[in-house]
Amino acid sequence: MAAQVDHEDRRRQIAEALLRIADTQGLQSASMRAVAAEAGVSLRLVQYYFTTKEGLLLDALARLGAQLQARMEQWIGAAGSPGSPSTPRGIVTAVLSCILPTDPESRRITRTYAAYYTLVLSDPEVLAKHGTAQPDLLEGFLAKQIRAAQQSGAIDPRKDPEMTAAGLLAMVNGLGSSVLGGQRTGEAALVILAHHLDELFGAR
Repeated sequence: MAAQVDHEDRRRQIAEALLRIADTQGLQSASMRAVAAEAGVSLRLVQYYFTTKEGLLLDALARLGAQLQARMEQWIGAAGSPGSPSTPRGIVTAVLSCILPTDPESRRITRTYAAYYTLVLSDPEVLAKHGTAQPDLLEGFLAKQIRAAQQSGAIDPRKDPEMTAAGLLAMVNGLGSSVLGGQRTGEAALVILAHHLDELFGAR
C-alpha cells in the first residue's frame, strides 16, 4: 500500500510541474525535460511514469479538472444558507462566478486551461478526444439547474435549457479571456455576469 501511495505522489508531483509550466510559460515550453527540471526529478523518472507526452498532458488535464471541480463544490456550498440548500440560481451563480479569473487560484486555472486550448488549436489530435469531457459535463449540470428553475417558475419555460447553459458558459469563457487580456477587471466581469443572470432569472 505504501508503494502505491508513493507512486501516486510522484505522478502528482510531475503532473503539477507540467501545470505550473502551462500556467507561466504555455504548453509549448512543457517538454518532458522541462517538466523534469520543474519537478526536480530526472528525465528518466518522468519517462518511467509517463511513457508519452500525451499521457502526461492528459493526466495533468484530469488533475486540473479535479481542482476546478473542488473549487466549484466549495463555492456551491458557500452559496447556501445554514440548514438550507442552495437554490438553482445560487448554484448557477456560484459555478459561473468561480470560473471567472477574480483571484489567484481562478486566474491560474483559467490561464492553464487557455494553454490547453492553444495546444488543441495547434495540434487537434492530441486532446480532441478528451478535451471536451469536462465542458460537456458542466453544460449538462447547468442545464439541469435551469430546468429545475423552470419547474419552480423562476425561469421562462420556453427557454431551451441546453442552449441557455451553453450560452452562459460561452459568455463566462469570453469574460475570462477579457479579464486575462486586461480589457476589464474581475469585478467588472462579475457585474456583467450578474446582469445576465438577472435577465435570465428575473431580478429578485
